[in-house]
Parts: sequence; structure tokens; C-alpha cells
Amino acid sequence: MTIALDQLPAEAQDAVARTREHVSDLHAELPRNQLVVWTAGNVSERVPGADLFVIKPSGVSYDELSPDVMVVCTLDGEKIDDGTPARLTPSSDTAAHAYVYRNMSEVGGVVHTHSTYATAWAARGEEIPCVLTMMGDEFGGPIPVGPFAIIGDDSIGRGIVETLKHSRSRAVLMQNHGPFTIGKDARDAVKAAVMCEEVARTVHVARQLGDPIAIPEPIIDSLFERYQNVYGQGASSSGADVADSPAQVVDAADPLAPDADAAGTDTTPPSASASTP
Repeated sequence: MTIALDQLPAEAQDAVARTREHVSDLHAELPRNQLVVWTAGNVSERVPGADLFVIKPSGVSYDELSPDVMVVCTLDGEKIDDGTPARLTPSSDTAAHAYVYRNMSEVGGVVHTHSTYATAWAARGEEIPCVLTMMGDEFGGPIPVGPFAIIGDDSIGRGIVETLKHSRSRAVLMQNHGPFTIGKDARDAVKAAVMCEEVARTVHVARQLGDPIAIPEPIIDSLFERYQNVYGQGASSSGADVADSPAQVVDAADPLAPDADAAGTDTTPPSASASTP
């Protein structure tokens, strides 16, 4: 039986409306950050308090996207009666997104792009080694490669889950396909996609100049711990939550925030005894 959006409780309908607006707005970040061309790529987000998620419709130009055309699906990847025309089908990657949501309860957002440098690493089936403090901060190590999988069913989703459940990374390079990223919400997953492309490009350039220097695992652990739990404006020195303050504080490490720095982390190089990748 198909779920009808207008038959859901008012709170659920409001949550869907907010999620549609959020997902629609975030799609603009993909072309803005040069992560996609034409209609490629997609952003999805779990609807809070409901077993639903919102995703981009298939084959629709980015300049034609708006909240009212965002498609609402169940966690099985089936479109509900969401008020959009029947001809408006969800992204061809919907099954992959749905599989991730069903099997990774902590994930609130999924993004897929065909960004040039990250996809080039995926075409080689090669993980991006952790040779930048930014990577230690954001991904906690190398960005792994997932298995080759054909689009159309949940094979890609299975590859994402199987790869990332053994990694601290929020990005995976699906072999011969491209990057998928996850996050606590869609904005977090978009940030991971932006950072994934940035490190893919930088490490590629570094390799043209010589052998990048690997960062020792203990230093990666320290970087990741600091960035995930200490860095930024999550709490003031007195322990008070910044959210209690009327002033808006922008995390300088967020590339989607105005005038944000890309990293903002300790750039002290590892010891000279570090091995090369």
C-alpha cells in the first residue's frame, strides 16, 4: 500500500517539508563546488522522526530543482504519494541511498558526485592515502575504494556499507564509478564530498612532484580525535553550549560556510621517519 504524504500526521508533513527545502538548497552546492556536470549527482536526507528520506528527481537540471520537486521515498527506496507527478521518478541511485539508511542508522545524509579528481582515483581503483592533516581531521585515514557495482539495485549500497563499516572515513570511492559520502545530515555529507574532492586533487598534484610523505597512524588518530571532538565552536571554554548564545558562530572548517577556511588544523609535519605510501 502506497503511503500518502497528506495522510501522515501534521508533524511528519512538516518534517518532510523542511527536509525537502534543505535537500533542494544543498543541491546548489554541488555545481557551485564543481562536483558535478549536467544532471549527474544527488543529495538525499533522512526525514527526522519518520522512515522516509528525500532525494533529487532523476535527470532534472540543477537550475530546475526546487523543494516541491524533491521526491519522498520509503527506506525501501519506493516513492510515496508525495504530491509530485507520477512521471517524476527518484534518482537512479535511490536504491543505494535507501540501503545505506536501512543499514547505517547513524547516517542522516548521503551524497553522490562525479567530481573529477575523486572519480579519477575511483577509475584506478586506488584509495587516497592519508598524507594531509586535513585528511586525518576529516576522514581519519585514507579514503577507501569500494567494489565495482552496477547501478540499478542495492549493489552499490551494499558496497558502500561494507566498505565504510570498517573505516572512519565518511567517503568511499566506488570503483569505476565515483565518490559517495555520508554524514549526520545532508549538509554534513555535502561537506564530506567537497573535502573528498579537495584532497583527491591535492594528493594527485603532490604525486606529480614526488612521493607524498605518509602521516604515522598515531598522529592521524590524534588529528581525528581533536577535530571531531575539540575543534570548532561546539562548546565555549566554560563548557556552555554555543547554541545558547544569540550570536551565530560559523565553523571555520566548514567549506559551505561564508569565507570558510578549508581546514584550519595543525599543519606541523610528521617526523622525518614517516614512511612513504
